[in-house]
Amino acid sequence: MGYQIPLNVKKDECKSDNKNRTDIIHYMTNQAQSQVVGKSNISNSALVETAVNAIQDRKGSKITLLDLTKLETAPTSTFIICQGNSTSQVSAIADNIREELRLKLGVKPYNYDGYRNSQWIVIDYGSLMVHVFLPDFREFYNIEDLWSDAKITNIPDLD
Repeated sequence: MGYQIPLNVKKDECKSDNKNRTDIIHYMTNQAQSQVVGKSNISNSALVETAVNAIQDRKGSKITLLDLTKLETAPTSTFIICQGNSTSQVSAIADNIREELRLKLGVKPYNYDGYRNSQWIVIDYGSLMVHVFLPDFREFYNIEDLWSDAKITNIPDLD
């Protein structure tokens, strides 16, 4: 959408630049949220369940749920983090999440970003933020470590 994410920087170029890594993570987790357009009575658990199913439908892997409800400074209550093996798969996973939540729950994201490079796409549903990564970018940004105080649940891959 309207944001210019500096994600076109190659992983090897940023290895020693922790400030850049931290800035991008802060931007993606905090600045991608937009103003709430409307209120919904959909439970967060319904959002999470539908999003996880949508990820699995497109063969997304290494799905991790982070429960951020007990953290005061968290930008949302839940993160879902997953990965695809190519930029096409990352885009397909993100598209399917948006489509399934719209069709099954009638919910549209407040904002989303990252489609330009499809290395890391974030989708903001207010109480839920979904992060879809390429494996190298997931390892590099390591959101699970950044939010390690959260309750972390790994969902087994479907084979």
